[in-house]
Parts: sequence; C-alpha cells; structure tokens
Amino acid sequence: MTYVAAVAGASGYAGGELLRLLLGHGSMQIGPVAGGSKAGQTLGEVHPQLPELADTRLLATDPDVLSAADIVFLALPHGQSAAIARALPADLPVVDLGADFRLGDEGAWKAFYNDSYAGHWLYGLPELSGVRPQIAEATRVANPGCYPTSVAIAMAPLLAEGLVGDVVTVVAASGTSGAGRSPNETLLASQVMGSMSPYKVGGVHQHTPEMEQALSHAAGRDIAVSFTPLLAPMPRGILATCSVDLAEGATTDDLHECLHASYIAERFVTVLPDGRWPQTSSTVGGNSVHVQAVADARTGRAIVVAALDNLVKGAAGQALQNANLMLGLAEGEGLTDTGVAP
Repeated sequence: MTYVAAVAGASGYAGGELLRLLLGHGSMQIGPVAGGSKAGQTLGEVHPQLPELADTRLLATDPDVLSAADIVFLALPHGQSAAIARALPADLPVVDLGADFRLGDEGAWKAFYNDSYAGHWLYGLPELSGVRPQIAEATRVANPGCYPTSVAIAMAPLLAEGLVGDVVTVVAASGTSGAGRSPNETLLASQVMGSMSPYKVGGVHQHTPEMEQALSHAAGRDIAVSFTPLLAPMPRGILATCSVDLAEGATTDDLHECLHASYIAERFVTVLPDGRWPQTSSTVGGNSVHVQAVADARTGRAIVVAALDNLVKGAAGQALQNANLMLGLAEGEGLTDTGVAP
C-alpha cells in the first residue's frame, strides 16, 4: 500500500529535507505541499536541490487540502501548528515538527514560548524506553527538537541506571540551519564564518524545559539542565557536550556498558569505540546519532558527547521515523544511518 503524505511548511529547511527523504520512500508518495508566504512559487524556485519536484507548486496552508492525505507533516514555525492541527480530522495521523505540542507543563510552555498553550501530544523519540509502542498506536506525535534529541540520547540511559547525578550541564553547538530560513542579521555569512558565538545564555533557551522533561521521564526523578547553545560556522549539525556528576564508584566502563546495552539494537544510534569521539561531519545526511562517554575521575564528572544532523535525526528524519511507526511500516523505511563526508 502507498500512503499519501502532505507537508505544511514545505518551503523551510526541515520541510525541504522531509521532501528529499520522501522521494526515496517506497511506501509514501508526496501529496499536497504548502508553503505559507511562498505559496504560488514552485519547489524548483525554493528547493533547487529537488529537481524531481521542480514543477510542483506550493499551496496555501489549507487544512481541507491537507486532509486529503493519509498522513500530515507540520513543519511550521513554532506557534503555527496548533490552529492547523485543530482543523484536521481527529483520526488523521499528524507529526508536528514544531514545538507546539512537546511540553506537558503549561507553565513551562508559557514561560519559554510566551504563547497560549495548545496541549501535549506523545513525545516521539523512539529510542527512549517504552516510547516506540506508544508511537505505533498514536495518531498525533510531537517530534522532538534537535538539541533535546542529542541530549536525551546521550543522557537518558545513564540517568535511568543511576550512574550520574541530577543536574546536567549542556554546551551544544548548532549549524545555522537550526535557526530556520527567515532572514536574520546574526545569520549572515559575514557574521558567522570564522566565528562561534553563544546565544540565549542563562537558562532561557526554549529547548531547556523539553530537555528536562525528557530526562526526568527517563530518570524517574526531577532532572535540571543548565544549557548553553552555541552558533557554529556550518550549515548543519549539532555537537552536544553533556557534563554531570558521576555516581560514587562509577567508571568509564560502566558508562560504556550502559550505553551499549541501551542502544545495541538501535539502528540509528551508534555508540563509538573507546577513544573515538563524535563529529558532526560523520552524521550529515544520516538519521543517526553518534555517542561517546568518559568518566573524568579527577573531578568526579561524566562527560557524554553526541553528534547528529539537526535537519535529519533532529527534524525531518525523525519525523519520518515516527510516521513509519504510526502507519505500521518498517521504522527505517526511506531513511539511512549513513552520513556524507567530507
């Protein structure tokens, strides 16, 4: 059976990446594609990297048009998904790549997004314990953010096993595509090239409560996250370095054994061999996360590093992974864990 997929927000970076992946999917075909302010333009104008779709014209974001599909992907800016989702049939599978339905705490949503609360959908990170079967039964799934995906994959198993403490410090660098496609002076090539800079420092980044929610769920206790994001001079990629107190007596071998046991059967998570550290270039184009950990015995800290492509495993690839589960397809259909380098 072939399923028709609709994409709202197809003119953005994540929407374009999703279209690229759908072109290689054996059980899905691309249906209506909506482009917001770029409605009326062709995909050839907006995404020249997709020649097969060059003549496809972007539509206005009309729920009635989207409803004709078998599954809908909402790749819209934060705050724009809720109104569209409410107008779609309740039994129509929807994956929201935005943040609108990620948080279960209304107070956290209002504090970090300063917007009305739309509710909470199932948080679709299949590699978290117990989540995969829930996704398979869901009709509404909130796709995780890019930074939280890297941090949750890196830290969840160690927290669940009690190998580390309750306050996680995260310093993570992202490529410029993570900020979306809207014009922004801070993203000009002359500002970014040859430079790295922090932004939203001091616990104010909107992904902070999402990280705390995912890690607290995995740990079974409240976890606090101190998060400092960095803008890196690259178009794609996230490199997240997580530091946390070690449990008494915990060693590097303990960290490795825990990560290996958690991810041995996970196609899209690679725990690297001893001494090899994640690098963003190895994950470009792949729906994969590379992870490594070490115990710093001198300071009693665990250091865990994760790398991923923010547009694939951090957005479009994970959305397709979730959609496959929702439709009863092979989870990895249309996806690869293979990166592109150099």
